[in-house]
Amino acid sequence: MAATLEVRSLRAHFFTKAGVVKAVDDVSFSIGEGQVLGLVGESVSGKSVTGFSILGLVDPPGRVVGGEILFKGRDLTKLSEEEWRRVRGRDIAMIFQDPMMTLNPVLRIDTQMIETVLAHEKVSEKAARARAREALVQVGIPSPDERLRAYPHQFSGGMRQRVAIAIALLHRPALIIADEPTTALDVTIQGQILYEVQKLCREMGTSLIWITHDLAVVAGLADEICVMYAGRIVEKGPVDQVLDAPLHPYTKGLIGSVPSRNVRGQKLAQIPGMTPSLLSLPPGCAFRARCPRADAACLAEPALTRPRPGREIRCFHPHLVDEVV
Repeated sequence: MAATLEVRSLRAHFFTKAGVVKAVDDVSFSIGEGQVLGLVGESVSGKSVTGFSILGLVDPPGRVVGGEILFKGRDLTKLSEEEWRRVRGRDIAMIFQDPMMTLNPVLRIDTQMIETVLAHEKVSEKAARARAREALVQVGIPSPDERLRAYPHQFSGGMRQRVAIAIALLHRPALIIADEPTTALDVTIQGQILYEVQKLCREMGTSLIWITHDLAVVAGLADEICVMYAGRIVEKGPVDQVLDAPLHPYTKGLIGSVPSRNVRGQKLAQIPGMTPSLLSLPPGCAFRARCPRADAACLAEPALTRPRPGREIRCFHPHLVDEVV
């Protein structure tokens, strides 16, 4: 299967007065045509900055300082701003967590969607309007003709997010980066959106990077999963294998803290401590202070290893004996 995107040793740092924040530090992964990759982790793990880096949207004082981002063989880190304008929205689209990062509050929905179509394709305004209407129907917005004439403030937060998702689907891009796009949606609409993006991936070969902290969504959506912690991928592999038999203690802790996995009457499991500041990471393994398996060996930086076919991990003490082969 041809790779739509290959990220190699990506590094994105923020140069602040307090010091250098290594938000993304040596991240590598690839995603093929029609595949869904889940990027999961706690807040400040670097997953959103990874998505922004792929689209060239890291603002000062941050910047991509190393690595390659190959989209269909083309290194995106070498693009000019004019070349980026042709790529964003048409070939690669992003769905932001906050829909108001996508929508202009003073323009009607039809104006914004039609302009998005006309910016990349030479079609009539009538055809562009029809495409916009179809996209609203796709994401479950009722009365699409009426909604096209509305302004963003006339929508609820969840409805605005559905419009933002519809805009991302307009050009049927080769790659969609979704940054927790269903957080504000109810379960029914969330299921509908997930069905539509899966259908798009199957039928059009669109690749999807789904950034989230919701393991339940990833379990039913993704083909592969990358677990991030403190700017690095600590575990990677097929989603069923990773969630059924996690190797990294951090992945095991994330899965164990899901409320549905706890027994009634018992306290919820949790990972002790807090994510360390990226300004002052501890030496060696960044998860060491919170890890129940840590020892003196963890004072060194763990290298990326492949203990199982298709699995990658950064850990000196993985849960290898717990995995069912």
